[in-house]
Amino acid sequence: MDDKINTPPVPYIVYDEEQARNERNIKRLVIALIISICLIFATNALWLYCWFQYDYVGEEIHTVDVDAQEGVANYIGNNGDIVNGTNSGYDSKTQSQKEVK
Repeated sequence: MDDKINTPPVPYIVYDEEQARNERNIKRLVIALIISICLIFATNALWLYCWFQYDYVGEEIHTVDVDAQEGVANYIGNNGDIVNGTNSGYDSKTQSQKEVK
């Protein structure tokens, strides 16, 4: 209660000037917000335009068949080496013996 009694009164002109300053600041913030939202939409539209410049119709699809019967169907090993497992299309021992002869 004592705080209300001891505070000096604020003149109307000072209060009115402060409100006008706050209105100008809010107007600037709203303009900055609108500009930033427009720029976000513009950059997203630009990225989509660049993204759709590529032609994905003629792309070939590559499939990888890995024989997982021996448990070596990991793509990345413990040391970071890439292991694709064994190929079921040919026998590696037979192929290496043919190369030696």
